[in-house]
Amino acid sequence: MELLGSTLTATYAQPRPTQTNFLPAISAISSSYKDRFPHSNLTHSLSLPWRPSTYYKAASNAPTLGPYCARSQRVAESSMLPFVSNRTTHFTRYTPDDWYRSNLNNYLESNTSRHNSERLRVDTSRLIQDKYQEMRKVQADSTQNLGERVNDIGFWKSEIIHELDAMIGETNELTDVKKKLERALMETEAPLQVARECLLHREKRMGIDLVHDEVETELLTEVDDILCCQERMKLHLDKAAAQLAANRASQHELEKDLSDKQTAYRIDDKCHHLRNTSHGVGYFCGVERVDATVSVPESWAKFTDDNILRSQSERAASTKLRDDVQNLLVVTANEMWNQFNKVNLAFTNRIAETADAKNKIQVHLAKTLREIFQTEMTIESIKKAIKDKSAYLKVAQTRLDERTRRPNIELCRDTAQLRLVNEVYEVDAAIQTLQQRLRDAENTLQSLVHTKATLEHDLAIKANSLYIDQEKCMSMRKSFPTTLRLVGFC
Repeated sequence: MELLGSTLTATYAQPRPTQTNFLPAISAISSSYKDRFPHSNLTHSLSLPWRPSTYYKAASNAPTLGPYCARSQRVAESSMLPFVSNRTTHFTRYTPDDWYRSNLNNYLESNTSRHNSERLRVDTSRLIQDKYQEMRKVQADSTQNLGERVNDIGFWKSEIIHELDAMIGETNELTDVKKKLERALMETEAPLQVARECLLHREKRMGIDLVHDEVETELLTEVDDILCCQERMKLHLDKAAAQLAANRASQHELEKDLSDKQTAYRIDDKCHHLRNTSHGVGYFCGVERVDATVSVPESWAKFTDDNILRSQSERAASTKLRDDVQNLLVVTANEMWNQFNKVNLAFTNRIAETADAKNKIQVHLAKTLREIFQTEMTIESIKKAIKDKSAYLKVAQTRLDERTRRPNIELCRDTAQLRLVNEVYEVDAAIQTLQQRLRDAENTLQSLVHTKATLEHDLAIKANSLYIDQEKCMSMRKSFPTTLRLVGFC
């Protein structure tokens, strides 16, 4: 390494100089290091980042290089010459040119090997790609044929499913219509029972309200109409059973064909989606020589087509029968519903009349009660007034009694005496007047109480009639089957 401030001037052929002392004189060291590298004993602050700040402050503007250069030359001669002289005693196997040529040959051989390997890789990759594309095309053709077969099976499967859904729907609808007819026949029992119970409940009316009104007439008509509808509903139940049997037979054939189509579709679809990386692929030697087919595409398609045509014929017959039953249900439901509305209208009018009479009675009763309350308050006020006047009478009589105890001549008939006597008479007259008014008020109160009892009795009769018509009869008629229920809906 080149020393700072000197050049490499060591001569390897010169003999090693001898000197008595390796280190230079202290004066030389001081003069040379004073301007170069600070000594380790150089003082600096430990709190600051380490740097030879003291050195830079102490260095001179023109450092002297003479002593350092001379020392470096001596050090180079004394320390480096023995190392070079020792290397000349070893055996040299190769020259630098041999070393460089060897490296160059290795580089060239590496480039050649890599080039040959790269060309082989490219050719192999091209061959693999060509064979891959060829096998991929063959497999794609087989996959396409399987896909076309899957599409054919899917088409006929969809046709069968469509017809089967239509047949199942028609069978279900016919079954529902048959059940509707049965339910409608059973539903007529409830309105008949309600009408009869309404007639029985109205017999429990009291007093003047027990009248033969329009409501009773309409209820009797409703009973006759319901009995007539029940007779007509019983005519169409047997035809539906035979048609349901024919529908189920055709449905069975379609379901069997659909099951076969679904199995074939699942197998061919699985084959269509098999890939080289799929699970379950393996070698099956000789399987290509097996032929287990039992039909050709033409007979295969005709078999399904015949099943569909047979199902369509049965479905048309079922639709006609279902329409006939639906019409019957609608007609009978309308007849019963119209009579039901007439009965309800009669009930509504009668309830409105009864409610109006009840409200008027309640108004009169409320006025009577208010008058009774005011009369009672008047009686209380009269009693209070009598009580107050009694206090005045007591005071006046006490004063007169006390004045009778005056001695001798002091028993004077003075103005105070006369006024006290007049006060006693006036207070007593006022009390008598109030007591008479109290008796009149009590008589009026008794009359009001009697009127209240009469109104309450009449109100109870109206409330009973209103309860029978509105709560019992109309509450039962709320459960009267609607039009939907009368045509067989739940």
